Amino acid sequence: MDSKLYINGEWKDGSKERFDVLDPGTGKKIGTAANGSSKDTDEAIEAANEAFKTWSKTTAAERAKYMKKIHQLMLEKKDELGELITKEMGKPLHEAKGEIEYAASFIEWFAEEAKRVYGETIPASSTEKRIMVIHQPVGVVGAITPWNFPQAMVTRKVAPALAAGCTIVLKPAGDTPLSAFKFAEICEEAGLPKGVFNLISANSGSEIGEAMMNNKAVRKVTFTGSTEVGKVLMKQGADHMKKLSLELGGHAPIIVLDDADIDKAVTGTIASKFRNAGQTCVCGNRVYVQEGIYDEFIEKFQKKVSELKVGNGFDKVEIGPLINKEGYEKVERHVKDAVDQGAVVVEGGDGFEKDGAYFYNPTVLKDITHDMLIMNEETFGPVAPIQKISSDEEGVRLANDSPFGLASYFFTESLSRGMKVAEGLEFGIVGWNDGAPSAAQAPFGGWKESGMEREGGHQGIEAFLETKYISMGL
Repeated sequence: MDSKLYINGEWKDGSKERFDVLDPGTGKKIGTAANGSSKDTDEAIEAANEAFKTWSKTTAAERAKYMKKIHQLMLEKKDELGELITKEMGKPLHEAKGEIEYAASFIEWFAEEAKRVYGETIPASSTEKRIMVIHQPVGVVGAITPWNFPQAMVTRKVAPALAAGCTIVLKPAGDTPLSAFKFAEICEEAGLPKGVFNLISANSGSEIGEAMMNNKAVRKVTFTGSTEVGKVLMKQGADHMKKLSLELGGHAPIIVLDDADIDKAVTGTIASKFRNAGQTCVCGNRVYVQEGIYDEFIEKFQKKVSELKVGNGFDKVEIGPLINKEGYEKVERHVKDAVDQGAVVVEGGDGFEKDGAYFYNPTVLKDITHDMLIMNEETFGPVAPIQKISSDEEGVRLANDSPFGLASYFFTESLSRGMKVAEGLEFGIVGWNDGAPSAAQAPFGGWKESGMEREGGHQGIEAFLETKYISMGL
């Protein structure tokens, strides 16, 4: 499969030499992608800026009509799109198809939210004045998405932008550009007007990102990726005071208290930790288990983890490949550091390379201490390090002892304990007896160095709107 840039409703070759797209499950080439430049990006921005003049004037109902068509087409093509995700990203096919449904849900949700952008009237301080507040689209949006959810991360940004009346220039991850290319085809098939959605693929994101940040026509940039890159974008955006939505790194804790339903906690921890081979920004990275149930939890957890199968995403497996060699080596480094400092391998602890594809066996480590590397860096792999805690307060304290605050999880059957833990956790997302809390109708985003603004929920469209207050003299 070979993809192109999509600019102003036309398919174009990039200014640079095309780059290869590899299947992380086999190491083999599955296609090539157009390689865009800053020049291509400026062209796409110009097209989006021109299209904004008319798209921003359409009614919410008109925008929703296009979006519902996109939603319909995504579901009709679920099998095709899911297979493509597994080819270029590696996750098990059932997960990939589930991602398409999740991605499409954002299109559907924001198609309806477009109709709920309400204004207000405010009592004036004079009988000769009237005050009203309205909301208008912010303008051209630059969107930069990661490789681990190549459809869902696109729609989480594109959907609220379209619903608000904004136009978009999308830069997908270099590892997974083909899924974005298929989404652009769907937008075209749905009849989206020229210039409203534009796609610039590239094997390096820095040049495209800089072009977006330096172009005054781009009023907002929305980015999912590392905290380090997010900080760079903040600095670059300062010159033009660009609005930013940043969904950055995470290091999610899982706390299991001694009154938890252990079977429920095991199931929830596996759902959080091992989905997408641990390559999600909200997956549990560090597990804290209260001492009274520590051994029982580990015994049951190890048994369930040992049943998880590893392999190519097109086989009947629960754990697919890691995205590349660098990702594999990071997981190896984290496990080695923990073992060297006294951690005990309960399950797994190793991986393998096969024909250029990298797999790591689902791993459980016990006797973990909080100063180990794995408890302080996001692993992005299928490894669950388990540390013993003595109290609720210790669990919350250790969970919060991180610069990140994206997602967190805890398990307890007590309403009183649970409310105190939920309120004490310094995270934007809290899963209480729930290892998979993400949903289109809920606000997704983090505290501290995990970012700013929210994606999803009624809050998700607010970041793409400007507020205008109008004072009228009579």
